Amino acid sequence: MSNFHYVYILVSEKYPGKHYTGLTADLTVRLKKHNHGEVKHTAKFKPWKIETAISFRNREKAANFEIYLKSHSGRAFSSKHF
Repeated sequence: MSNFHYVYILVSEKYPGKHYTGLTADLTVRLKKHNHGEVKHTAKFKPWKIETAISFRNREKAANFEIYLKSHSGRAFSSKHF
């Protein structure tokens, strides 16, 4: 879908305890970059699969939600609900 921004949570296929939260406008392209080792924060634990993706029409709202999920309380929320 165009004009959407996605906050996504990845889980490592080799190391299921490893998760990564990010923001993108194109989930398919971004997942390929993670799995090809093009993202330094995730290269060590590839391959990845998408665990959860939430779409927003407004990029600012998506970015704020990503920031929240990366906070202490957001990580607790994420592990409980996703």
